Amino acid sequence: MDEGGHRLLFLGGLLLWLCMASPSMSELRRLHHRVKPDGTLSFLVVGDWGREGNYNQSQVASQMGVIGAKLDIDFVISTGDNFYEDGLTGEDDPAFSKSFTDIYTAPSLQKPWYNVLGNHDYRGDVEAQLSPILREKDSKWVCFRSFVLDAEIVEFFFVDTTPFVDQYFTDPGEHKYDWSGVEPREEYLSNLLKDVDSALKRSSAKWKIVVGHHTIKSVSEHGVTVELVKHLVPILEANNVDLYVNGHDHCLEHITSTDSEIQYITSGGGSKAWRGVIRPWKPEEMKFFYDGQGFLSMNMTGDRADLVFYDIFGQVLHKWSISKQLHAAAVEKLYSKL
Repeated sequence: MDEGGHRLLFLGGLLLWLCMASPSMSELRRLHHRVKPDGTLSFLVVGDWGREGNYNQSQVASQMGVIGAKLDIDFVISTGDNFYEDGLTGEDDPAFSKSFTDIYTAPSLQKPWYNVLGNHDYRGDVEAQLSPILREKDSKWVCFRSFVLDAEIVEFFFVDTTPFVDQYFTDPGEHKYDWSGVEPREEYLSNLLKDVDSALKRSSAKWKIVVGHHTIKSVSEHGVTVELVKHLVPILEANNVDLYVNGHDHCLEHITSTDSEIQYITSGGGSKAWRGVIRPWKPEEMKFFYDGQGFLSMNMTGDRADLVFYDIFGQVLHKWSISKQLHAAAVEKLYSKL
């Protein structure tokens, strides 16, 4: 293909990206992903990974490829901190290839990767990760600040959680954050919360899953993000969200709630881990904790979700299932007591 043809191809791809990404006023971007012909959906979740293959990132990627092929996954979800230590320096930063394209090479992983930003990503050029030029470099890359993924039987609500954390603004230490597109912060957060609440209320999907970078319930180093407990959790509970899935803590966790039917899942074991921090937690809520590297798989139908945590050898660490019928019955029972 000559240079003119390549230019037309790029412009066509850019137009498609903009059409796909452009939200209407006061609404989150909406993307769409169809289920398989049999009505099922399978995907992997990994977070806190971008270290150019180091700290077992390559080993995690290898097992993701094996499990991804076995499950015939439809896509991958990244819970943020995509590039360490300080995000990308720009659209041409070689870290994009060294930490992403050159690492996740298995055929089964050549599916869309739906990404949120983490706090380390905000220490670099945020707009670079959001740029359609990265999708031109690697077609599986999909990244926005916040958006909705409609996968028919389930809707995923990706939420930009980093701007919620006060410390990044009041006491950033030696770190510098790229707040372009966020400031004025109060307005940004107010609009985001309204948009998330509105999108959840409008959703008619059988399952609702919220994805963010920061922890809400965690026994590891970062623990509870109090700003999300204050501002986001009431919205999740009011809209019958099934799962909140995050990274940030470099471990794998499954924690339930005695206050609602929400299950809190940490999948932040994409590379550097083994922090050695385990905080006390309610035994009735704590279902699983693993301090090492690994990832999560989910296989879903309209009525059932099967979740599995794996380590870097592909060994199953923890698995469980959620029944939508049982979940609905539990929610009905909970509200009947109010």
